[in-house]
Amino acid sequence: MRDVQLARVAEQYGVATSYEDWRGRRVPVGPDTIRHVLRALGVDPEAPDAAAPRGLLPPAVVVREGKAPDLVLPGSARGVVETADGSLLPFDPGLPLGSHVLRVTDGGVEHDAPLLVVPDRLDPGALRDHPRLWGVMAQIYSVRSRASWGTGDLRDLAELADWSARDLGADFTLVNPVHATEPLPPVEPSPYLPVSRRYASPLYIRVEDVPEYARLDPARREGVQRLARPLRERGRTADLLDRDEVWKAKRTALEVLFEVPRAPGREAALRAYLEREGRPLVEFATWSALAEEYGSDYRAWPGDLRDAGSRAVGAEALRRWPAVEFHRWLQWVLDEQLAQAQATARAGGMGVGIVHDLAIGVQAGGADAWMYGDALVPGLRVGAPPDEFNRLGQDRGGPPWNPVRLAERGYGPFRQILDQALRHAGGVRMDHVMGMFRLWCVPEGASADQGTYLRFDHEGMVGTLVLAAHLADAVVVGEDLGTVEPWARDHLADRGVLGTSVLWSEQDGDGEPRRPGDWRADCLATVATHDLPPVASFLSAEHVELRDRLGLLGRPVEEERAGAEARVERWRRLLVDLGLLDEDVDPVADPAAVVAAMHAYLVATPARMIGVALTDVVGERRMQNQPGTTTEYPNWRIPLTSAEGEPVLVDELLADPRMVARIRRTLGPVGGGHGRAL
Repeated sequence: MRDVQLARVAEQYGVATSYEDWRGRRVPVGPDTIRHVLRALGVDPEAPDAAAPRGLLPPAVVVREGKAPDLVLPGSARGVVETADGSLLPFDPGLPLGSHVLRVTDGGVEHDAPLLVVPDRLDPGALRDHPRLWGVMAQIYSVRSRASWGTGDLRDLAELADWSARDLGADFTLVNPVHATEPLPPVEPSPYLPVSRRYASPLYIRVEDVPEYARLDPARREGVQRLARPLRERGRTADLLDRDEVWKAKRTALEVLFEVPRAPGREAALRAYLEREGRPLVEFATWSALAEEYGSDYRAWPGDLRDAGSRAVGAEALRRWPAVEFHRWLQWVLDEQLAQAQATARAGGMGVGIVHDLAIGVQAGGADAWMYGDALVPGLRVGAPPDEFNRLGQDRGGPPWNPVRLAERGYGPFRQILDQALRHAGGVRMDHVMGMFRLWCVPEGASADQGTYLRFDHEGMVGTLVLAAHLADAVVVGEDLGTVEPWARDHLADRGVLGTSVLWSEQDGDGEPRRPGDWRADCLATVATHDLPPVASFLSAEHVELRDRLGLLGRPVEEERAGAEARVERWRRLLVDLGLLDEDVDPVADPAAVVAAMHAYLVATPARMIGVALTDVVGERRMQNQPGTTTEYPNWRIPLTSAEGEPVLVDELLADPRMVARIRRTLGPVGGGHGRAL
């Protein structure tokens, strides 16, 4: 009987009691895991009324534009909508897009809930105007120049976008998340585990592009350059990236620039930005100032500072106001440089420009978790179940959204994050977009394979995404790889959200590669992702040896190697059969020829967007990230290098004829003309 009660409560709160794995097998979830997840959600699974209905109205009501509300009310109930501008309208079709409040009176009792009116389908101008778009995908921190301070920055992004647009005809540049990082070292290297998704990391600031740098006297300017020189020297090597040293130097330089008097126009622009951002920026900057003293995990702070809305926090913010102002100023500088990167991309001819990546989660003790409070679930970590490439599952870290609390806020925190990502972008990539339907949640302390799925109201989550992208006229690409319910992919396609199709994963039930005409059209087509080896490494199966050394294989290394080599051979045969690769090409000896053939294959698919990894066109062999590891592998610290292991700088992409010729060869027909004509 207890198991029946537990199953009922789990169903009421969207906690899965079983799931289908990547092989199509039904896997039961242990009752201890289910209880842990329910308690983390604030639900006592043993309470007699735990499975009872929760009220007249759902936590939020979501209506598609022009359609009748899908909500059944008692015959005696009367509803009215208070719109965002304060107007009162009947609860009927024809409501304006946006976030409103539904007020229902029944039996003299008033009930209210957030009401979202969202577009039925996203139809961005870039996809309307162009039958196909193509672009470069890059981990921008790894793409350095002679002028950057040891890691890639927003000026490097602007120059990469401008070059790929003007010289190669690219329509977009897709980059890793540039979300906020810790205010003091150590800095988390993973761009997918930020302290906040609402704001950006000042690691990406180009110091010399801050206008106040030009107002420094020669002595102070030389002091700034002394900080940069050793970082630039290291940046011309293939050594691992050192974010801590970079941020120490940049922060010192930025503190100098913060004290420089601003011209009247600059001061007015700063004040306008601060007014627009309002309280959320003050809260983020306050967290940053407090983290400088108490550490970047607010859960370890003094008790009266753990509540972002407490009087103690307000008093501390006033006491540390210069530090708060510094962190607000940093975000303004970032906003300006993000805007400049997008403007440069569009001026170069890109139809989309920069496509920013939105991570699936945040650090459990970071700024977002502190600011958004119970909209996130403490005690759970976002992850992924075991799949073909990660047999032990993945623990991505950070808490998931609380489905009920987020809906009760009208999806406001999610919308704020989306608006920020789209402010200076032509598109957004949603990391693990299936997280808007369900998220694999792992109890803290458990292994990644000991989790379960937590379901969300996808109408609310996807509707919020489509609304934000519609208002920004932006392209949305969802990373829908791994274990996915087919109906969820169909729903996203119906809403105008593109999926992601990866060459290595496009195979039939017998493991044979799909022919290009069998691919879906509504997707971003790529050869691989940042969680997979570059092509050169995949072809040689050296990624198998790496995972064997790291203890990540779920079967003997000989079997894994044989499977990897068989997959490469199947793809080689298909590329030869299609006339895209010469029969006598040895993939291990000539990976560039295979890369070119694979890009030609992508062109032959009906995909609306094609993404080309910068690592593949320059011949990089090292993985940026090895799932299943933390410190065992230097994840997210690999600088961009060539096939010979030499550092590749943005300057060389612009000026080295040999490098440009190699890139054109490996791009194949993707770069044969402007992306709009493909």
